[in-house]
Amino acid sequence: MTGRPTGPDDLTVTLSNPRAERVRKVAALSGRPARSRAGQFLVEGPQGVREAVAFAPERVRDVYLSADALAKHPQIVADALAAELWVHLATDEVVAAMSVDSQGILAVVETAGASLDDIVAAKPRLVAVLSNVRDPGNAGTVIRAADAAGADAVVLAGDSVDITNPKVVRSTAGSLFHLPIARAPLADACIALSEAGLTLLAADGSGTVELGGEGAGGASLGGPTAWVFGNEAWGLAEDDLALVDTVVRIPIYGRAESLNLATAASVCLYASAAAQRS
Repeated sequence: MTGRPTGPDDLTVTLSNPRAERVRKVAALSGRPARSRAGQFLVEGPQGVREAVAFAPERVRDVYLSADALAKHPQIVADALAAELWVHLATDEVVAAMSVDSQGILAVVETAGASLDDIVAAKPRLVAVLSNVRDPGNAGTVIRAADAAGADAVVLAGDSVDITNPKVVRSTAGSLFHLPIARAPLADACIALSEAGLTLLAADGSGTVELGGEGAGGASLGGPTAWVFGNEAWGLAEDDLALVDTVVRIPIYGRAESLNLATAASVCLYASAAAQRS
């Protein structure tokens, strides 16, 4: 494409060869080495692309879509063109070669992240910290839950999954573009957030304090709070638990052995959100 169309009706197919070099490079972004080299990642599906265009247009390099996706999502295209982004109409074969999970529309976005200093400087009141969270679906869902609960930031610590992993990006449903996300060692994150005045709470089944009970509800959740969540399989190590002010367990009233990470994080974040707004 040598010029930008003025509206969705002006788009014509410009990409028809699924073996073209451009197509190959976009498809390669599903792998971490290519993302690291290019400093770019994929946003797949209408919800993610819509939020990227709306909240981070300066980072969107290209939008690709099929004719069917254009018919279904003309407003996304109109907004992208209004933001003077490059929009490329492609054949179904080209879009499928770029991504099998795109639902006909995807974007290439420049990688960017906040720093821990950025987060602390913004005086957050609610932060989610993920330590060694490996499952991309869990990580993305926690980011989405943090966004929905009104959290101010998310910090990924330890060997947590790459935030630009396609499954993470899809699981956030666009929340990736709504709040700052930083990477930092867990100890550094806990020290910085504590010095910024946040109470550090770890969600762990070993906790002696029950969520909603004495010491973990009401006034204690109403102040600035950082929740620390551990690995899906083994939770938080003893050294990690020693970094926080209180270890909190979620009560189980039924017969379930436990809650999965994303559900537990949602419960805790919403408990804080409710307390901070009461």
